[in-house]
Amino acid sequence: MGTRSEPYEAPAIQTFAVELTAWRTEAGLTQTALAETLGYTPQWISQLESAKSIPSKTFAENLDTFFKTNGLFQRLWKRIIDTRHQAIIPPGFTAYMEREAEASQARIYQLMPIHGLLQTESYIRTVVGHDQDPDTADRLVAERLKRQEILTRENAPHVWFTLDEAALRRAIVGPDVMREQLAHILTMAEHPNISVDVVPMSQGYYPGLTGSFTILSFSNAPDVAYTESAGQGMLIQDPRIVGTFAVMYNSLRGDALRVGESRSLITSVMEEYG
Repeated sequence: MGTRSEPYEAPAIQTFAVELTAWRTEAGLTQTALAETLGYTPQWISQLESAKSIPSKTFAENLDTFFKTNGLFQRLWKRIIDTRHQAIIPPGFTAYMEREAEASQARIYQLMPIHGLLQTESYIRTVVGHDQDPDTADRLVAERLKRQEILTRENAPHVWFTLDEAALRRAIVGPDVMREQLAHILTMAEHPNISVDVVPMSQGYYPGLTGSFTILSFSNAPDVAYTESAGQGMLIQDPRIVGTFAVMYNSLRGDALRVGESRSLITSVMEEYG
């Protein structure tokens, strides 16, 4: 498993880190001493105890054998594998999805890639399956497809999507999949509760280039906003900040083409993929 500089927030990985530290400390061992005993590097032990790496099955087995823990670390490792996809979800996104499912309206501005609610299965697999094992990729794809059901369910929310043209042209998948993806956007835009418009690249610089965001509205609760930056998600409930996002969204729609013109642009880009 690879390493990373920031700790994972998945509870199972944090628990493994805490238990490893506790058992090592109880045995009176330094990280270096444990590493030398088990045949690993001190840096590896440090990464694991800081929850900056995901342990291997072999390492978990070695810990159980050394500390005589009756399979504790193997059970924790299995829990990590079963929930590993949670470690790559931006903090704040789980809370956002709970609110998304309750929303009566959503105003979405997406710089790139194509917004998750509009992605096809093939496009999703490229976006979420990058550097993931097949099982994790399958689970992430299934979860996103399940999430998309809010657009077509009974009493579906009204959703306005404003996309940057760059999202349409960024060929993160092959031409066939991109053509299928853009056709899917056109199909979804035919639903009476879904509106799609596009900010053309001819617009030049505009405020939306600072990043994507979503505003959710509810029938019996204040609006909330959500945005991501550098892998960190933030659910915003402060009415003043949410109001700022609402003003920005209205401005961005002013920069976008009208719905009919946007549809023509999407069709044109789709045809360019062959």
